[in-house]
Amino acid sequence: MADLVFFTGTMDCGKSTLALQMDHNHGTRGRVGRIFTSQDRAGAATLSSRLGLAIDAIEASDEFSFWTYVVDDLTHGGRIDYLVCDEAQFYTPYQVEQLARIADELEIDVFCFGILTDFRTRMFPGSARLVELADRMEVLQVEALCWCGERATHNARTVGGEMVTEGEVIVVGDTDEPALDEPALVIGYEVLCRRHHRRRLTVARARAASLSPEPLPFG
Repeated sequence: MADLVFFTGTMDCGKSTLALQMDHNHGTRGRVGRIFTSQDRAGAATLSSRLGLAIDAIEASDEFSFWTYVVDDLTHGGRIDYLVCDEAQFYTPYQVEQLARIADELEIDVFCFGILTDFRTRMFPGSARLVELADRMEVLQVEALCWCGERATHNARTVGGEMVTEGEVIVVGDTDEPALDEPALVIGYEVLCRRHHRRRLTVARARAASLSPEPLPFG
């Protein structure tokens, strides 16, 4: 029996690195797979890790049909033992249902990698459907850290170092700290603990305050 597995965690916890490792491990054992991604930071049709590793992939736009692709490939003599699906939070619920059908009816293992919630702390529709349908969900053990050193639990979008909670759900940005000469309105992402996400205290704001003690939550 094939499985649909969802590997998840915050940004910076090594999801794409694990996706690359998963493909490598299965490939070295003679298994044949296909790699998919969506809106990777390195560009279309690329699965990239923040460690600098990258590999060609198949871009899964909203109109892409996993079921049609796999069936066509198999019909024309191709072999597929597994699928590696990165940035799965960007998949549509219907695409996730196709992946479940591929595992059930074609007996092809499907390994999905993605984050659960967006910068508003709301679940991505694709991630929500994966939680509902996956045979199992694995929370990655490599913990991303907030700037304060505590375990990061929330993804934050920043504009010029200030955290924002409104705007388009999908905007490609960077998690690297911006250079001092970058435009003031550069869009980025960082991970925060719940306390600092609630207070919108980003690393830029903490530096501006010279890491001074936070005011007591009175009043």
